[in-house]
Amino acid sequence: MNYNDLWRQLAHIYDEGEAKAIAGMTYEVRFGLTLSDIYLGKDTQLSADDQTELEEIAKRLVQGEPIQYVLGQADFCGRTFLVNDAVLIPRPETEELCLWITSQRVCPPVRLLDIGTGSGCIAITLAAMFPEAKVIGWDISTDALKVAKENAKRHNVNVSFEQVDVLNISLTSHLSPLTSEYDFIVSNPPYICNKEREAMEPNVLEHEPHTALFVPDDDPLLFYRAIAQYGQTALKDGGWLYFEINPLYTQEMRDMLTMMSYHDIEIKTDQFGKQRMIRAQR
Repeated sequence: MNYNDLWRQLAHIYDEGEAKAIAGMTYEVRFGLTLSDIYLGKDTQLSADDQTELEEIAKRLVQGEPIQYVLGQADFCGRTFLVNDAVLIPRPETEELCLWITSQRVCPPVRLLDIGTGSGCIAITLAAMFPEAKVIGWDISTDALKVAKENAKRHNVNVSFEQVDVLNISLTSHLSPLTSEYDFIVSNPPYICNKEREAMEPNVLEHEPHTALFVPDDDPLLFYRAIAQYGQTALKDGGWLYFEINPLYTQEMRDMLTMMSYHDIEIKTDQFGKQRMIRAQR
């Protein structure tokens, strides 16, 4: 199998451009071959062991498994993060959330909490950008926290990761009584309603963790409400709440935060023209 064989197999489930991009990424990440190397025919010179590995990779890709899981890594804000099927694949929209936080003309955080940290991409990125800050990452998943801790080591940043169920914070003894300790709370929580499943790509539905994706149709703000309620006591006066959001519920988000007495509420559009982020001050 060579580069052309691989992308042509993938073209059955992806468009040609994406199929070629995935094939190129496979050769570069796993075998160290650039497109220039491929044009020189080096993709036809793999060892027998490498060919065997390539065939196994191709089988997984043809079944629709995301390339990031197959290769075990994904890029985010200029860094490479380890990923597996216990965590969501970091996405460009979430990069924009991190960049929005760091670009605001507000005091740099002293204490920052990332709720639903997954791979740790948000917490680790912000820890690198705010090296003096105390950064904490929460997740309910033990397997996700293992990935996040490994990524923190990989990028040599100090983040404290804790297993916390944000829907049952009162059951976590060391979090009570609540005190105003955080400058920033940031979260990209589950926000896709079950009714939206049919519009989603099969490779997302079949491979990414559903607990990190979906909320009930009758309570789309489930996680946002719990986090915002926690922020009412956990954020310092003047502290900031940042969310990645579902564009379908932008007005509901604004109304909820207003009712909770948050102010300076601002909604930001992402690079795809969707209202994807919101911030509010306590």
